[in-house]
Amino acid sequence: MSFDQIGVVALVIYLLILVVVAEAARRARRETSPADHFLAGRELGVFVIFLTLYATAYSGNSLLGYPGEAYRRGFSWVMATGFMMSIIVVFHALVPKLRPVAVRHGFVTPGDWVRHRFGGESGGGALAFGVAVLMTVALANFLFAQLKAMGLMAEQVTGGLVSYELGVLLLAATILVYETLGGMRAVAWTDTAQSLLMLVGLAALLAWLLGESGGLSEMTRSIALQRPEAVAVPSARESVNWMSSILLLGLASVVYPQAIQRVYAARSGVVLRRAFAIMTFMPLTTTLVVTLIGLAAIPRFAGLGEVEADRVMPLLLGAWAESGPLFTLAAVVVFMGALAAIMSTADSVLLSLGSIAAEDLARRPRSAEETTRLGKRVAAVAMVAMAVLALVAREVTLWGLIELKMELLIQCVPAFLLALHWRGMRARPALAGLLLGSVIAVSGVALGIHRVAGLHLGVIGLGANLAVVVLGSMRAGPLSRPAG
Repeated sequence: MSFDQIGVVALVIYLLILVVVAEAARRARRETSPADHFLAGRELGVFVIFLTLYATAYSGNSLLGYPGEAYRRGFSWVMATGFMMSIIVVFHALVPKLRPVAVRHGFVTPGDWVRHRFGGESGGGALAFGVAVLMTVALANFLFAQLKAMGLMAEQVTGGLVSYELGVLLLAATILVYETLGGMRAVAWTDTAQSLLMLVGLAALLAWLLGESGGLSEMTRSIALQRPEAVAVPSARESVNWMSSILLLGLASVVYPQAIQRVYAARSGVVLRRAFAIMTFMPLTTTLVVTLIGLAAIPRFAGLGEVEADRVMPLLLGAWAESGPLFTLAAVVVFMGALAAIMSTADSVLLSLGSIAAEDLARRPRSAEETTRLGKRVAAVAMVAMAVLALVAREVTLWGLIELKMELLIQCVPAFLLALHWRGMRARPALAGLLLGSVIAVSGVALGIHRVAGLHLGVIGLGANLAVVVLGSMRAGPLSRPAG
């Protein structure tokens, strides 16, 4: 069998396994409450929490978008490893304060914290609603990116036997089935297997690439001959962009709704600390690896366009498979690992989107079975809408989508990080800051301005956001409130 045919067979088998896992998760549920469906009954252990966090953090953006951006930008993209490490650092400022409050009050969604913290103030409800809207838009963007990545991967690796359109629709339907049936349990269980596949596959692909290239030094020389600018020392503007990207990704990623909900879902604080301790090393084993993979593609595939560069990972898998039968099987393992990682992020996003829409936007009770049912219906509608968008809007780079959602999400940071550590923060200035920062970020998109002097518009918006929050809260004075 050819690599294309093996890829199709592996894809079918994998999707059937996912459906079986979903049914097992459905039978394992204890009740139909939102906490059980969206948080797996708050009983996830260290191993599962670590791997589900890992699978969620390293997605289609990481496995297709990051290699594509490394191909476009060259060695300056090594800063991606830095901003993935910064995410873990910032999490240590969020988790120890947020989790105890979440456990005491039974939080299910990110909005539960905002309502708890600001609910007694004028503007508190509007702030919670505004945070929910931004998170919903970011999640829809995230889901769209994952569907694009799934379609690209399926089409490229199966040699067109599974078209981009069929890949999007088939994989979207599978995710919807197992997420609806099994909720967070199905998501977490599948994430566990998917993460292990991805780790093994990426390590094998990098080893082959470096062996074929004659080592990192020889690969660098080949890149320098092909594109000298790819190995040049970064300019001052590029260095500013490095810092901007570290701030953007490091801060915005900790308010991913799906990441916050995993903080709620862990069995204990000890479980979370151990899981995050392991996560500290993952940028070196994943982000650095996919960056090197993108760099290795520069001398191999000259002249790829902006959008075409997102295909370098599946293109390399095809080249690897041509090296012999053993390499063909190895390439299929990488393909399944990459596809699994993309799907694991999509299912987490879908779960979070449904819960936020049902509880934070529709304001349904967090303990009612009807909230679970509404969340499932919203997830289905969102999946259909984003699948249609993925079919018609193909000329968008994955990194561009990453930046867009981060520039919106980062405006939610004060409502979490600052509010957790500063009891003097007030709701109305927080709402004004959120609106101002969002307007700056969206205006940049509307005007086609992505950065000013290397700084992302979202980072500039966060600066204005924080200034309004701090000055407005100080002017308003202290407000007595019960301890969290």
